[in-house]
Amino acid sequence: MRKIRIISHISLDGVISPSGQGEDSDYAHGGWTAPYRTPAGAALVAESYGTTFDLLLGRRTYDLWSGFWPKAPSSPIADGLHAATKFVATHRPESLEWGPARDLGADVVEGIRGIKASDGPDLIVSGSTTVTSLLFEHGLVDEVILAVYPVLLGRGKRFFSDNLDPRGLAFVSTQATPTGVLLNAYRYAGPLLPT
Repeated sequence: MRKIRIISHISLDGVISPSGQGEDSDYAHGGWTAPYRTPAGAALVAESYGTTFDLLLGRRTYDLWSGFWPKAPSSPIADGLHAATKFVATHRPESLEWGPARDLGADVVEGIRGIKASDGPDLIVSGSTTVTSLLFEHGLVDEVILAVYPVLLGRGKRFFSDNLDPRGLAFVSTQATPTGVLLNAYRYAGPLLPT
């Protein structure tokens, strides 16, 4: 059985995409993670992906990534993303050109359950907040890794949908980059129970 690991780059106030449109190019402070990138930080993020992995992606994230990563220079992350099978929540499977790629089918949750139950490398979710929300809602998350940046963005797309019930995470570890980004790892603990 494969594990599902969510990896997200997030501000201190919980924003993952300031524009709410996927990439932050139309946001006045677009590229907010760039000043904090270092080789040491990139190595920590690459380590969190693992040496081999497959991807679970929403269609918007797939489209954004397929426009960027095929042109990116070779690196551990870029090479891993190219090699990974991309399992995509989409109504247009015939247009999945950046491969290897497969659609998750008409019932996305059942598609994910089938892939999770199969043999293969762990499944990484990055971006793809719609897929992330589905995974939490159906208890399919195993691990969460948050790269927390020392910024407050105030507005934008949040990591977790306001429509879902609270969830508990158990702390596993933390690592800091030279620029103050914290890479926090958690194990999914299930619904947050009332006290």
